[in-house]
Amino acid sequence: MRISQANANDTPELARLLWLNSSDEEAAERSVDAFAAELAQWWRVHQDSHIAFVARLDRPELVGMAWLALVPRAPRPGATSRLSADIQSVFVRPEHRGQGIGAALVETASQHATHLGALHVTVHSGHKAVPLYERLGFRSSRQLLQRHPHQPGG
Repeated sequence: MRISQANANDTPELARLLWLNSSDEEAAERSVDAFAAELAQWWRVHQDSHIAFVARLDRPELVGMAWLALVPRAPRPGATSRLSADIQSVFVRPEHRGQGIGAALVETASQHATHLGALHVTVHSGHKAVPLYERLGFRSSRQLLQRHPHQPGG
């Protein structure tokens, strides 16, 4: 298995993985080719804040991905370049799950965030993936709260 940072040439395959990881309703909105064009345009605008990591086996096609979103934080005295990071859209093709690919992707993205100086790395996980993140050192935090727009007060 080879984990690397994705580049623009990987966009069509990244689009395919994001497509496979979407709901039927989301996938019905656009063809995968139309979505690939939209993803390419979006990534050009967000290339400084979103880094994709990809997994390959012996063949050149992608078997998994993880996105790292970097968020600049307001400066503090003595710390003018603060950064937070969020792991997003981790997906491994179903036929390749259980081989440590997802863990390797998350670990690579997390280490990259730390190398860039991120103060912390977060993830908003589906229920089934929580044990994976816990094995990799992620912990729940009472200080990390979220507000949904359709809840009272939102």
